[in-house]
Amino acid sequence: MAIPKVCGIETEYGIQVVNGDPNPIAASSVLINAYAQDVARQRVAWDFEDESPGNDARGQSREGSMPPMIETHLVNTVLTNGARFYVDHAHPEYSSPECRDALEAVRYDRAGEEIVIRSMEAADLAVHDGSHLVVYKNNSDGKGNSYGCHENYLMDRETPFSRVIHGITPHFVTRQLFCGAGKVGSETAFHEPRSVEFQLSQRAEFFEEEVGLETTLKRPIVNTRDEPHADPSRYRRLHVIVGDANMAEVATFLKLGTTSLVLAMIEDDVSGSRSLALADPVRAIHAVAVDRTLTQPLLMADGSTATALAIQWELYSLARKYADDRGLECLGAEEIGTSVLDRWEYVLNGLETDPMSLARQVDWVAKLQLLEAYSDRHGCGWGDPRMTAIDLQYHDLRPSRSLFARMDTERMVDVDSVQAAVTDPPRDTRAWFRGECLKRWPESVATANWDSLVFDLGSDPLRRVPMMDPLKGTAEHVEALLDSCAGPADLLERLSS
Repeated sequence: MAIPKVCGIETEYGIQVVNGDPNPIAASSVLINAYAQDVARQRVAWDFEDESPGNDARGQSREGSMPPMIETHLVNTVLTNGARFYVDHAHPEYSSPECRDALEAVRYDRAGEEIVIRSMEAADLAVHDGSHLVVYKNNSDGKGNSYGCHENYLMDRETPFSRVIHGITPHFVTRQLFCGAGKVGSETAFHEPRSVEFQLSQRAEFFEEEVGLETTLKRPIVNTRDEPHADPSRYRRLHVIVGDANMAEVATFLKLGTTSLVLAMIEDDVSGSRSLALADPVRAIHAVAVDRTLTQPLLMADGSTATALAIQWELYSLARKYADDRGLECLGAEEIGTSVLDRWEYVLNGLETDPMSLARQVDWVAKLQLLEAYSDRHGCGWGDPRMTAIDLQYHDLRPSRSLFARMDTERMVDVDSVQAAVTDPPRDTRAWFRGECLKRWPESVATANWDSLVFDLGSDPLRRVPMMDPLKGTAEHVEALLDSCAGPADLLERLSS
């Protein structure tokens, strides 16, 4: 039986300095320091003790594969909502806490946006040179550089990784139909010599391999990093780098919900009568991205063809039968799983009959409508720089400048719950223990990471509390314990006994 699909999102944001030093690393540091010092008023450092990004799920790396660097010298802090907020290469990054279901992940993704907005406001107050910072929730700078919005899913270690690759690749290639963020033009050589007006996805053209360890060069559709941040004998963390950063909440929900459901089917070794293996997944992901008609046939491994939409319908039909046969508790709750299936069906029907009817749910549709309306009004073509500017402004996180914020998109989480998620951790994963300890005893937590906390009680030695199960350390498990403890020393004494 498939294990619970605990999930989360890591978003690297684009950053711009207006009227100041354009160094993105320095700007990202200013942004995060302003939030940690002046807003959250807390600075617990990240613990790199258990970081192992070079481990490869295939057992050994393909020749030439390189793991991502660990930059321990850059700003890296842990928040009371259980999230990590840090400088990753040249970008500010918010890694959400572990969430039990896709809807909770949407809420904490939105909380990340709110944290970044507050960070920009705090940074502008902190600097006195006339400069200010602008942050975008997008995936490329328009000059050939892409930055990611990564997803993470808890998986059963016993599931063969080869089966994961085979089962998830068709979904990763085609899910951009409803979770692509849309982009004007192209930035790589994949689509030359013909020009590209608009793509469904911001990230698709940056992928060059089917499978691999890298995340910034020769990006693979399926990433093989084997860093579970949990008990490695029981769990795997599937690290997904192929997705776009979504503004639309329904798109984020479907991205996480449908992927969780497909992964559950892979764990339970459920497949249909027809193989969905693609002959060339890399070529296919590029082809889907530029096909606004949604009719481009993709060559399958068995010599037949199918459109991306047909592949998604196959996956949906298989998932609906899986739900009927086995239930959907692995997605957090039956009602969450049912919502995933219903919205998946609704969006696929919309894509089949009238894609433009999905402007309230799908980012690329909303953006395309916005661009086409502007083009009609001002008589400008796709090559006009104003079109690119509108594309970027769609992702601007400043409430007064964001074009997305002005649109009537469907919301799935209310404002009050998002505001609460800025400071409060999820109650039903280990993130609750991490966040609550930081809220109650910040002066006694020396460092933290996903699977442990290190306490400093003022005398040697430091005390590490392991949290190797993402579903332990929840409010249900330990809230009464924390409430009854006089302090961190009392907590550690009780835990050790």
